[in-house]
Amino acid sequence: MAQITAALVKQLREMTDSPMMECKKALVEADGDIEKAVDVLRKMGMAKAVKKAGRETNEGTVAAYVSECGKVAALVEVTCETDFVGGNPKFTGFAKNVAAVVAKANPADVDALKAAEFSENETVDAALTEMIHTMGENMKIARFARREVENGAFGSYVHANGKLGTIVEFTFSKPETAKAEAFKTFAHDVAMQAAAAGAISARREDVPAEIVEHEMSIYKAQAAESGKPEAIQVKIAEGRLNKFFGESVLSEQAFIKDGDITIRQYAEKVGKELGDTIEVVAFDRFTFGE
Repeated sequence: MAQITAALVKQLREMTDSPMMECKKALVEADGDIEKAVDVLRKMGMAKAVKKAGRETNEGTVAAYVSECGKVAALVEVTCETDFVGGNPKFTGFAKNVAAVVAKANPADVDALKAAEFSENETVDAALTEMIHTMGENMKIARFARREVENGAFGSYVHANGKLGTIVEFTFSKPETAKAEAFKTFAHDVAMQAAAAGAISARREDVPAEIVEHEMSIYKAQAAESGKPEAIQVKIAEGRLNKFFGESVLSEQAFIKDGDITIRQYAEKVGKELGDTIEVVAFDRFTFGE
C-alpha cells in the first residue's frame, strides 16, 4: 500500500478543487496513483451529482457570447442553489463556455445542448456534472437563445450581477464595419440599452399585432372621452400610439446616454461616420428567473 502523504492530498485538491477528505479517500482507493485518483473523484462526483439533482436552483447567472467573427451570438441561463456560487468566477466562467457551445453547436433544445461537445471527449452534460461536484451544489441549464446574421454583427451586454443579459443583431453592408471601434462602442451601447430600457421589439413592424391592436383600442377609447370631432380623435389615438412605439421599440427609444437622439439616429450617425448603413434588427433579453 502506497503512503498517502499530506503533500499528495494537497496536490490532488489543487488539481480538482475537491474536499480534502474526498481527495484522501480517492488516493487510498487509487493506491497513491494521482491520475487514477482523479478518475475516482470524477466517479464520486457523478454519484454526488445524482443525489443533488432534486435540490432547488433559484440562483445563477446569465452569460452572453459573440463569436470572433461577430456573426453568431448566444445567451444562456445557468442556475444553482446559492448566490455565493452564482457569483463565483468558476461558475460564471462555465456559463460563458456553455454560451460558446450554443453558438458553435446550434442545438435544438437543452437536451441537445447537454449532448454537445464541451471540450475534447467531454459533453456539456459531463462538464455540468463536474461543476456540480466541484462547487457542491445542484445546477441546471435553464434556457438559451442563439442568433446568426449573414451581413452584419452582434453586440452583447451582461449586467455586473449576471442577472440580466442581451444580444443585439445589427445589419450593414461593409465587412470592415464590424471591426471599427465606433461600431463596437455603438453595439455595446445598444446592447446595454436593450437590457436597461425593456423594449418589446427592435423595430416597429415586429411589435406583435395583438399588442398594437390592444393599445390602439385603449387610445381610441381615451380619445372618445374628449368629446372632440372623430377626425381629431383619430389623430389623438395615433399620436399616443406613436408615443407607445417611442417607448417600446428599441430603435425608436431615446438613447439613454444622450436623450436628444434615438437609437435609430445613433445608428445613422455611426453609419455615416463609417460610410455604411447600420440597422438594429432584433435582440434577445434574458432576465434571470423569468
